[in-house]
Amino acid sequence: MRMFPRAIRLMSATILFLGGVALPPLPATAEPIAFKLLSNYSRATFKTDAQLETIVGTTAGPGVTGAVTVNLAKPQGATGIIRIDLTTLNSGVAKRDADMKGPEYLDTANEANRYAVFEVKGVEIAGPLEPGKELSAKVTGVLTIKGKPVERVVDARITYLRLTPQEIETYKRFGYTEDVLRVRATFDTTFTNHGMQIPQYLFLKVANHIQLETDLTLVRQ
Repeated sequence: MRMFPRAIRLMSATILFLGGVALPPLPATAEPIAFKLLSNYSRATFKTDAQLETIVGTTAGPGVTGAVTVNLAKPQGATGIIRIDLTTLNSGVAKRDADMKGPEYLDTANEANRYAVFEVKGVEIAGPLEPGKELSAKVTGVLTIKGKPVERVVDARITYLRLTPQEIETYKRFGYTEDVLRVRATFDTTFTNHGMQIPQYLFLKVANHIQLETDLTLVRQ
């Protein structure tokens, strides 16, 4: 699992502590903000069970891209698209990864199938996004893998961070800007939802169920 550099974790902890003290809540008239995904500090992970192991695959860095637009005072209307480059998936076993990306399953050699795409349609959340405050949310959207779209409701934890000028100067080399969103989410799908047969490796069938997790960092464009 990809972890934040120590400096970034310290930055997040500092801002979370100061958020409710030094920075006032956002005004109700806040305008929508366009955020872009900071690929170097974002990852996506899938898990599925086989008879002898739990298979875990991870994509991080440039394999995760996207953007969202959100009104911090009224985040319920958020929209956006997150893309996962499936050619970069790594489960730690090269032969299995090659099979998984082959024509029987993800078929990533076909450019139309290269990306898993989640399109955000809306957010159920209890209030505005305020600096340093983590909120639970349910994100409604459409997950498309191998050209097969499936509606999904994603359980998410969303934290908005607002950096001071000094913090921006310190962390801008990592790509950070004044406004930062951290979104951690989990949701499920199946191979058959997306038109794939259930994989089988060495005569051992993999479970149809797939658990997906994301840890996304987005910054104001």
